[in-house]
Amino acid sequence: MQQFTPVDLPEWRALETHAEEAKEWHLRELFRTDPERGVRMSLEAAGLFLDYSKNRVTDETMRRLMALAGACGVPAAAEAMFSGKPINATERRPVLHIALRNRSNRPILVEGRDVMSDVRAVLDRMTTLARAVRTGEWRGFTGRPIRNVVNIGIGGSDLGPAMACEALKPFSDRRIALRFISNIDGTHFVEQTRDLDPAETLFLVASKTFTTRETMANAAAARAWCLAAMKDPAAVARHFVALSTNRQEVERFGIDRRNMFEFWDWVGGRYSLCSAIGLPLMIAVGPERFMEMLDGFHSMDRHFLETPLDRNMPVILALLGLWYNNFLGAESHAILPYDQYLARFPAYLQQLDMESNGKNVDRQGRPVRWQTGPIVWGEPGTNGQHAFYQLLHQGTKLVPCDFIGFCRSHNPLGDHHDQLMANFFAQTEALAFGRTSTEVEAAGTPATLVPFKTFKGNRPTNTILAEQLTPQTFGALIALYEHKVFTQGVIWNIYSFDQWGVQLGKELAERIFQETTADGRPPLAHDSSTNHLIRRYRIARGREA
Repeated sequence: MQQFTPVDLPEWRALETHAEEAKEWHLRELFRTDPERGVRMSLEAAGLFLDYSKNRVTDETMRRLMALAGACGVPAAAEAMFSGKPINATERRPVLHIALRNRSNRPILVEGRDVMSDVRAVLDRMTTLARAVRTGEWRGFTGRPIRNVVNIGIGGSDLGPAMACEALKPFSDRRIALRFISNIDGTHFVEQTRDLDPAETLFLVASKTFTTRETMANAAAARAWCLAAMKDPAAVARHFVALSTNRQEVERFGIDRRNMFEFWDWVGGRYSLCSAIGLPLMIAVGPERFMEMLDGFHSMDRHFLETPLDRNMPVILALLGLWYNNFLGAESHAILPYDQYLARFPAYLQQLDMESNGKNVDRQGRPVRWQTGPIVWGEPGTNGQHAFYQLLHQGTKLVPCDFIGFCRSHNPLGDHHDQLMANFFAQTEALAFGRTSTEVEAAGTPATLVPFKTFKGNRPTNTILAEQLTPQTFGALIALYEHKVFTQGVIWNIYSFDQWGVQLGKELAERIFQETTADGRPPLAHDSSTNHLIRRYRIARGREA
């Protein structure tokens, strides 16, 4: 990938000048002078329709943003990723989550070797296990069928499958209860297993190295929980499956090597849903639906790689986000799905975006002189309307928003869906155009209340609309945001596929764990605040006088 400093590019400086002009624009005026704007600033790809007309941009803005993307080498960077080059340079790895959902016969090479045969082999093994659990062929140690599947993981090994199982619940086999345990807080394990029968429970332990502290602590608790009921260590082989690459540790735990599903170091955790990490989802919805999801991913992958920048949906979303983040002063971005099944989608995108692009050094190791990734947050509508939309409409902060909706519901109930979508469309209109003081006065509002009932508007939104939330549209939706995040990372000249920022806390936690649990009151050599807090904890736990 080419080396450059984005803020020194003439295309960046031209956008800075352009942004000064843009501060005077209002969406009311942009729509008044361009009546066809709402039709022209839209496009469709992989079953998703995007309307980006309610953004504070003109055709000239988009041309300048596209020029920046070209100058930063976005098309070449995409080609480098898809071709298996080691673009994760700090870890010397390719970035090939796209191989996991490659539905074509096109080979994908890593160090000259086609990895697609390995990918297909794991998918075939996942299919065999998923069908065995779903049909009752897989039996627990006492001979009873599995009725509960509990995934133990953290980060991408938890957020992805947990979010996906909720999103695709209409397609799931409700006879199988899916649970997810991630937090090292013992409460999470206890509450998620409280009403389960060990004889009917299968644990999926998701850890690439099989050494992740939180995951392995919860896995050990699960092992003890099972053995307390079944009394025989041989039971572990029938009630535990490993999603890992560390065969030695998996076997030491007691899991049959035939029940270990591997994935590869060229798959980052937050991009791993289509790998063995997606096994709980495949069990829930079945292999056929899982493959439909992969089709959706692949469709958006091809669109991103093959479509010119000015009609490329992930690129357009990336550039709009960059416009607000770097030129108009926004610091956060709201994800607002109007579908209850996508309740955990904002949290999933939070990790995808903030772990990828929350970086303060560029690819040359230099401190950046520009804003990188935004704070990503959100809740499903219409709940959010009764919580934080007040700030979106009348607050002092600029918060660009993505509204995600579907034309048909999986649960038609009276006119509920029509009401939901009426809110969906109304909110983007209200945010864009607001209500002037003249309009408020014309409605007979007392003069003292006019300032309170006036809405400035000019709040930018993207609208993503699809026919229905299906496995295919769901896959396309995730891939859309993956490639958006990648594009922004390229333009910011940062590495989006490492996450060194999580390491320091882990290292300190290991040290402090020993200090809080060891006998003999080991000496503390932290700052005065941390030392004092640890001593209070040791006293409360009876480990220090």
